[in-house]
Amino acid sequence: MTTPPDLPFQSFGTGPPILIIHGWTMSPTAEAADLEPIFTSLPSTSPTHRRIYPLLPAHALSPTTTIQSLTDILLHLASFIETHILPSRFLLIGTSCGGYLARALAHRFAAHVDGLFLRVPVTEPHSPNRDVDPFAPAVVGDLSWLPDAERDALGDISVQTRAYVAALREKVKLWDEESVKADGVVLGRIRGDPARYRLTARMHTREEPFGKPTLIVAGRVDADVGFRDAFGILEAYPRATYVVLDRAGHGLPVDEMEVEVLRALVGDWLRRVEETQGMAHAGGKII
Repeated sequence: MTTPPDLPFQSFGTGPPILIIHGWTMSPTAEAADLEPIFTSLPSTSPTHRRIYPLLPAHALSPTTTIQSLTDILLHLASFIETHILPSRFLLIGTSCGGYLARALAHRFAAHVDGLFLRVPVTEPHSPNRDVDPFAPAVVGDLSWLPDAERDALGDISVQTRAYVAALREKVKLWDEESVKADGVVLGRIRGDPARYRLTARMHTREEPFGKPTLIVAGRVDADVGFRDAFGILEAYPRATYVVLDRAGHGLPVDEMEVEVLRALVGDWLRRVEETQGMAHAGGKII
């Protein structure tokens, strides 16, 4: 089999590696904007890591190559891991579709993966089959001050306060800047075909679980992937903390309230990973 072309990437920090996979049509820039403020503000007692953000094919300015399916993108990521990370042990983080890819990679490289964090993960790739509630704002406010065109551009506004809208405005601006760089023809062909967008790779199951510290964070008002489908994979991850954030949508974290909660959850996850690694080094048993 021909080795896929290498992927561009961004990296921050030093220490054991964390591979961080962005969502569909997004980029390392968008992903780092969400996660780097969390990693750089963790307590000094938290373990430090090198955060690696690869750019998926056909996203931003990454070469499109010849990808025809999400499985092709997965193969690029697997090659990236083999080139840049192995034989080191590492952690995995995936957002939205990146979470779907991360689950497959966690299975493929299970002997090297010490922890998994899934943020608003895609678990059902075919949108009509997702268990998603109709959107309803968690905090209803007066948005008459917001021009209609901007309100439409911002999409679902789960917390209708001026402070939240200001934070969401900055986030949507970055999303728009990054998504417009993606190869819409290639990605649209994949996303529009359920067979192309569904991974054929194996993932962990209740019968074959992933026994390392896991964090799954969903948004209670996520109108893209919902929150109940992610609950359905819990038995495959017996060491998972599963959290549904009130008032949070698919773009969490948006404002400082959501950032503070996510920072605490990520810090806890990293400490659980460190604890488990210490047990393994001491000869303890990990289920």
